[in-house]
Amino acid sequence: MFQEFKTFIARGNVLDLAVGVIIGGAFGKIVASLTDDVLMPVIGKLTGGVDFSSKFVLLGPIPAKYTGSPTDYAALKKAGVAMLGYGSFITAIINFIIMAFVIFLIVKGANKMAPKPEAVPAGPTEVELLAEIRDALKKG
Repeated sequence: MFQEFKTFIARGNVLDLAVGVIIGGAFGKIVASLTDDVLMPVIGKLTGGVDFSSKFVLLGPIPAKYTGSPTDYAALKKAGVAMLGYGSFITAIINFIIMAFVIFLIVKGANKMAPKPEAVPAGPTEVELLAEIRDALKKG
C-alpha cells in the first residue's frame, strides 16, 4: 500500500496540482490585498468616499450589551449581529474578476510560449480514397 501511495504521489500530475494549489493560495492573498488595499480605496475615492467593505444591512437588532459603533461592520459581525454584508460581497466579486483575468493572461501567455504542433501533412481526402478503391476494384 505504501508503494502504491509513493507511485501515486510521484506522478507528475499530482505534484503539478500540489504546486498549483500552493501558488494559487499565495496568489489569492496577493489579489485580495490588491483589491482591498489598492483598488477599493481608489474606487471609494472616485465614488465620493464610499467604503464598500463597511456597506451592510442590519437583519436583526443590535444587542443591548454592544458598546461599539452601530456603523462598524467588523465590530457588529464580531458581536454576532445578523447582517447582510453586500460591501464584502462586492469586494469578493472584484477579487474574483481580477484573479480570473490574471489567470486568463497567464494561460494565454503560456499557450503562446508552448511549442506549436508541427503541421501534419494532409492525407488523401475522402474523395481521393474512394477513387483509389474504385480504381483498385476495376483492376480486379
